Amino acid sequence: MRKDIDFSNAKRGALIGEPGKERITIRLDAEVLAWFRAQVKGGGNYQTLINEALRGYIGERDGALERVLRRVIREELHAAA
Repeated sequence: MRKDIDFSNAKRGALIGEPGKERITIRLDAEVLAWFRAQVKGGGNYQTLINEALRGYIGERDGALERVLRRVIREELHAAA
């Protein structure tokens, strides 16, 4: 190691991170992880696939609330007419 570099204020960890991404530790069922790994078959990133699946789930959940609200409003407007 070089003696002329001061590392006293250095921080441990990745030097370059991806913007908008956060490193976490998560425990998944072995079968779930195996399924995602099998989907990429060595080409691609199973972590990206998991992220996309989670985003899709969130989108469906958010959309479900909107669909229910629209249905209720339509039913109420129809009943009032």
